[in-house]
Amino acid sequence: MVNELKFGNISRDADVRMLYDMQDVVYDQSWLKSAENTELYYMYRNLYRTDNDLEIMEKNHLRYDITVIPSGLLGIEYIKTAGHYHPKVQGSDVTYPEVYQVLEGNATYLLQKRKNENDDRMIEDVIIIHAGPGDVVVVPPYYGHVTVNESDADLKMANWVCSDFSSVYDSIKKCRGAAYYLIKTGFIRNTEYRHIPDSRYLSPQDLEEFGLIKGHDMYELVNDIEKLDFLRSPQNYTEIFERMY
Repeated sequence: MVNELKFGNISRDADVRMLYDMQDVVYDQSWLKSAENTELYYMYRNLYRTDNDLEIMEKNHLRYDITVIPSGLLGIEYIKTAGHYHPKVQGSDVTYPEVYQVLEGNATYLLQKRKNENDDRMIEDVIIIHAGPGDVVVVPPYYGHVTVNESDADLKMANWVCSDFSSVYDSIKKCRGAAYYLIKTGFIRNTEYRHIPDSRYLSPQDLEEFGLIKGHDMYELVNDIEKLDFLRSPQNYTEIFERMY
């Protein structure tokens, strides 16, 4: 795959996630022992179409990214992202959210919430969302998340996120992956966790309060940037998040 993406007036080289970067979270460890260190997926960060768009993004501490996940298998497990949580907003007990939109292909989003932020192996909620082209999916505060491509086509998805933090990968890494693995026969529990509830299957939903509507290119919210304030200051939108899922 070409590791360069043209977007607006810029070209961006990919940050490539390699197989060996993921070795702690791959289910099929027997397969991994003899697998070569191949490229898995491609992240194009901090994209903008015009210099004016970039100025708006930087002023509002927001970032727009695109990720491309080719179809494939990791042994018997479908290809996926490494998975991560987000830290708390400074001066708040609320963690940063994120929003995704499927541009091409189909995505399976796994969202998981810990019972206690200090115990990564006790999960109180797991949400599975299957999303297709144009769908938007919000990852609310407190949820870690993994994206899986279980289709036979490449997945291309975009995200908006606050640019003031770095994602937290260690919590999922030390548990050897998310609460569930998606393999050829379906979802199976990750036995590294002490408690995992049954998963809830939900559909993508529009959030007009945030300007997030299926089929509407969410990049265009750069022209109505206050709609994305929930990404910077989620503590001001707790009522919306509580009724979301």
